[in-house]
Amino acid sequence: MDDPERRARLRLSRTHRVGPVGFAQLIARFGTAAAALEGLPMLAARGGGKPIEPADPRRIDEEIRRVAKAGARHCLIGDPDYPALLAEADGAPPVLIVRGNTALLDRPSVAMVGARNASAAACRFARGLAHELGQAGITIVSGLARGIDTAAHMGSIDSGTVGVIASGIDIAFPPENEALQARIGEEGLLIAEQPPGTEPLARFFPQRNRIIAWAALGTVVVEAAPRSGSLITARLAGEAGREVMAVPGSPLDPRAQGCNALIRDGAILIQTAADVMEQVRPIDLRALRSPAAAWGAPPPEDASDRERTAITALLGPVPVAIDELIRQSGLAPAVVQTVLLELELAGRLDRHAGARVSLGMP
Repeated sequence: MDDPERRARLRLSRTHRVGPVGFAQLIARFGTAAAALEGLPMLAARGGGKPIEPADPRRIDEEIRRVAKAGARHCLIGDPDYPALLAEADGAPPVLIVRGNTALLDRPSVAMVGARNASAAACRFARGLAHELGQAGITIVSGLARGIDTAAHMGSIDSGTVGVIASGIDIAFPPENEALQARIGEEGLLIAEQPPGTEPLARFFPQRNRIIAWAALGTVVVEAAPRSGSLITARLAGEAGREVMAVPGSPLDPRAQGCNALIRDGAILIQTAADVMEQVRPIDLRALRSPAAAWGAPPPEDASDRERTAITALLGPVPVAIDELIRQSGLAPAVVQTVLLELELAGRLDRHAGARVSLGMP
């Protein structure tokens, strides 16, 4: 794509209320981001909500300047070096900010996550496991957090590691990993979804977790408490059809409860690097859907007022699967998706994991 379209896609992705799913549907509907930006006010008005204002072009110019200053670059979905496995996932980020070698994700990859307050034994195990997998040609993906993430990166730094962060690419978090983060950007690959200068707020960590899960063939969890972020990553991996693996631990250690629960619920028990390699089968990335194909056929230009009313009436504060809306409404999937897009742009719809939606709070 040419430079004006790249800037338009960046502007569209930074527009308030345009999420990854909405972005994909807008490109599918209008063909270009420039046309989608022009059509936003009309679609938001049909959704019956607040007016929508595209992101300020000056903000985009400033972001481009700061990304370059950080020694990074924008990687847009559809670019040749955008991670192929990540592009395959519904809701993949339209824009990544990357620093380093994106070819690392052309190799088979495994995510490794776990407790921030991990035991010394678990950190040693994670470091050794990551090292063995790296030596076998597998790229390790993790989140640069304290504990297991740091151990996984340290074990695989010499063979190729990918760090996905919840802040802007110019901010190191946690601070004690500043040198490690800089080294990954130079020798491995550093990925951020948020613009430069963004602090690592709590709401950004689940978004980071989905990138970790979706960019890898499988996820290994090493120590995790119940309801931890590591279990969110494992759930996202499972929902995307990736392998979920866990290292068992003592039932007396609360940090092992999450892993033991994953194994009880069907995750693969992992004790050695050979166990991981047995589960992770390299796939031919040429067999994946292209981003355009993954986004589906362009939806119709419009939905009738009757269809709009019927779909809205089926929605409420409790998340419901889009497939269920299609079944109960009896309408074509493309019509349902169009109405949901209008509601989202109007600020009336919230999207949830697992292709579920709900009406937003007024």
